[in-house]
Amino acid sequence: MIPYGSLYVLVSPRGRRYIRKLTQGDVWQSTDGTLSAETIAEHSFGEEITTHTGVPILLQEATLFDRLLGLKRQTQIIYAKDIALICVKLMAGPGRTIVEAGCGSGGLTMALSWFCGPTGRVISHDAREEFVALARKNLDWAELGANVEIHHHDIAQGFLASNADALFLDVRTPWLYIDQALAAVRSGATLGFLVPTTDQVKEVLMALEKRPVADIEVCELLRRDWKPLADRLRPNDRMTAHTGFLIFCREQTVSEHFRSLTHKGTRERKQEAARRERLGLDDAESDLSWPWRYP
Repeated sequence: MIPYGSLYVLVSPRGRRYIRKLTQGDVWQSTDGTLSAETIAEHSFGEEITTHTGVPILLQEATLFDRLLGLKRQTQIIYAKDIALICVKLMAGPGRTIVEAGCGSGGLTMALSWFCGPTGRVISHDAREEFVALARKNLDWAELGANVEIHHHDIAQGFLASNADALFLDVRTPWLYIDQALAAVRSGATLGFLVPTTDQVKEVLMALEKRPVADIEVCELLRRDWKPLADRLRPNDRMTAHTGFLIFCREQTVSEHFRSLTHKGTRERKQEAARRERLGLDDAESDLSWPWRYP
């Protein structure tokens, strides 16, 4: 028996997937026939049920992936392939406090809520009130969000959080808010950024050079599905390619002495010389050794 209020998925023989909420009196209608909510409620996930026209339909539980695909959106959401790495890098989980800005339609917020669970906390910000309302509506629909605070707030004024375990920025100009982000996290916290273009990546990296951060990395994830045919295994004709660049780093003061002791080849020495020139450094200790600890 499936309780009313649960999310479920119906899969037709043609591969169409329909995610719905089980509501008393509701009737699912399609070209394959109809199914009443009462009929669905009498079955269990993993069963095959039949429409009034005799077409078999697979009844499945709605996973987090299904929820992400089914949410209502007014913005481009972060893809599941990127969300997975973000949640791993931020170590989203029980007892953790994760801060984000640019919640948009709430895709990443939904995943953070899922992984942080009842003992974790997600603090989200968006400068547009309509997106705050949409994200909350999507969280309620997905049966998530009890551990989420969503604030209608301009992060230029600072984040409404402190001593957070990790922070993620999905905004147009994240390099403008790095100081605010550092003020909102604890020592050693992970920061993450999502930007779609290489010009934006450059701006973020140039800004990070001037801040107390370590372990900077830039990546993009490409997903290619394969046709699940045992005797004709081959890739699908289409793939989910570039959707954005992910940038990660850790809040940590790095001295010029430490940098001087790291191994560098010819290319790395040239890059280090260019960095020092951009920052106006001489042989003295870098400004990165300032006491950048925020109250």
